Amino acid sequence: MVSGCRSTWKVPMASETKVAIKNLYKIFGKDPAGMINHVQNGISKKELLEQYGSVLALNDVNIDIPARNIQVIMGLSGSGKSTLIRHVNRLIEPTSGEIIVDGQNVLGMSKTELREFRRHTASMVFQRFALLPHHTIVDNVSYGLTVQKVPKQEAAERSQQWIDRVGLTGYEKHFPSQLSGGMQQRVGLARALATDAEILLMDEAFSALDPLIRTDMQDVLLGLQEELHKTILFITHDLDEALRIGENIAILRDGFVVQKGTPQEIVLNPADKYVTDFIKDINRGRVLRVSSIMDSKKLKNGPEIERNMVLEDALQILSKAGVFEATVTEGGKSIGSVELGKMTTAIARPREKAGQSDTYR
Repeated sequence: MVSGCRSTWKVPMASETKVAIKNLYKIFGKDPAGMINHVQNGISKKELLEQYGSVLALNDVNIDIPARNIQVIMGLSGSGKSTLIRHVNRLIEPTSGEIIVDGQNVLGMSKTELREFRRHTASMVFQRFALLPHHTIVDNVSYGLTVQKVPKQEAAERSQQWIDRVGLTGYEKHFPSQLSGGMQQRVGLARALATDAEILLMDEAFSALDPLIRTDMQDVLLGLQEELHKTILFITHDLDEALRIGENIAILRDGFVVQKGTPQEIVLNPADKYVTDFIKDINRGRVLRVSSIMDSKKLKNGPEIERNMVLEDALQILSKAGVFEATVTEGGKSIGSVELGKMTTAIARPREKAGQSDTYR
């Protein structure tokens, strides 16, 4: 079983864009193309529905997803996040916009090209598992390989490899109904990984699981990602989950991206009251890193703290040492310092900024 959470977060390496979502609109209803002008002229989602009977699902979404990173899309129910992820593999056709993967516009693919894209480039992990109920676990895992026409022996070997990797050795001949929810989702993850797709599309993949099982599945995903370096688009409505696994996060409201950034950037600089309300109750000490508040001043002595350590752990080091500041290191070399006062200020729940707007586009 893959276990252990990502205890030492790594700074995402500079990376080329794998998936570029550009000027993406999706409107459900009559004459969706004709509704875009109304949206661009500022009509709200509510007004569009009341006046024209059309539903604005995505409103000029622009997101660049780096290769080999985990990009989280989060928002409340109805924000458009699940609609968005289904545009990447064209399960939903857009009203307008582009989805560029490795320089190619997915929306311009022929039926044959799109079929090959779904088989080999982008695999999907669903919220409700989507397993074949009358097929064994090994047959479920090998399903994508069968579609790819991989030779039977090779498919069996690759399926077994991923069954082992997600901790289901011994369950190969079981049926989905004989497994718990968490185990079924491991099967779904193994099935997606078995095809060796470069992109994983995970739509609320863990939201149907109990909290402890959900955390365990997050550990599994992070452990595998440390080795596989897939490009993962992960949809969730849970902020703690987003902050735990996301290297980059985009927050949606009414189909519009209200903020994009790293977990540190979003927690330290929420774009508006909507984001502020999202983050106000999180444990900031478990999210913020020393690097986000460190100074360039170097100390001659004192305890050493790695730059990517979370503040909660850094505070424990200062407390045990009985000091008020520490040296910040990277790769064993001193790069600055951090003060106790700055750490305690950073983890305190921030006051709402004066004049912060309660309205959003």
